[in-house]
Amino acid sequence: MQIGIDSFVAVVTDPDTGETGSPRERLRQLLGEIGRADEVGLDSFGIGEHHRPGNLDSAPAVLLGAAAARTSRIRLTSAVTVLSVDDPVRVFQNFATIDLLSGGRAELVVGRGSSVEAFPLFGYDLDDYDTLFSEKVDLLLKLREHTHVHWSGRFRAPLTGQAVYPRPLQDPLPVWIGVGGTPTSFVRAGTLGLPLMVAVIGGDFRRFRPLVDLYREAGRRAGHSPEALTVGVHALGLVGDTARGAADDFYPGYAHLVATLGRERGWPPVTRAQFDASWAPGGPF
Repeated sequence: MQIGIDSFVAVVTDPDTGETGSPRERLRQLLGEIGRADEVGLDSFGIGEHHRPGNLDSAPAVLLGAAAARTSRIRLTSAVTVLSVDDPVRVFQNFATIDLLSGGRAELVVGRGSSVEAFPLFGYDLDDYDTLFSEKVDLLLKLREHTHVHWSGRFRAPLTGQAVYPRPLQDPLPVWIGVGGTPTSFVRAGTLGLPLMVAVIGGDFRRFRPLVDLYREAGRRAGHSPEALTVGVHALGLVGDTARGAADDFYPGYAHLVATLGRERGWPPVTRAQFDASWAPGGPF
């Protein structure tokens, strides 16, 4: 098992003083956090991608490039790259460069994007939500396999043998599929034989077991070995001296986050009883 930290680089308000630091200060803190994670032996640090107030992760490749120059062993990953609204050529070039800077420690987790503000920002239609991702994953995988690519699709100009540089140190550059709760996304990842990163925002982890089984069955049917079908979980959490103490400290912020997201996505608030049921003895852990 490997353990890492993902960050959406949230703007932080000090609970004691009520003061909010500047964006520059927050980014300096982030690089310190990644450096500390590297020092203590965590396996990975991921940066998300959002284009909204309250988060400073709209350019994750830039942040990971800065982290690559300040760390020596930790793997550096996206969490996730919203591939549907980006150019796969540029994404590949960015992460190949991070891979070279870091000495072979870059990884890509690509997804459709659960926060959809990037679609109108970059001029894409939400009606093409899934088709965009499917097409761009196809191109991304061809780019990591071949220096010279021949490819055509609906949403990007064709490639007619142009060379794409730089090439990463790792061959192939690791690419994961980030998924939420859509069965077709699990099947796609399994069919492609790519590792799976499951985003669990809240609730009982056990509800994802049938979907993970679906992923592995799709991979088996496509001829991929079980060793290729790696599963990771991206979830909220807090480490404390005791489980109960960590839960007491964590719940207020967690409840606030779920309520905030719920106003956008139609989720109900989470009660303390529901929260405790998700981690207490007899729960998913």
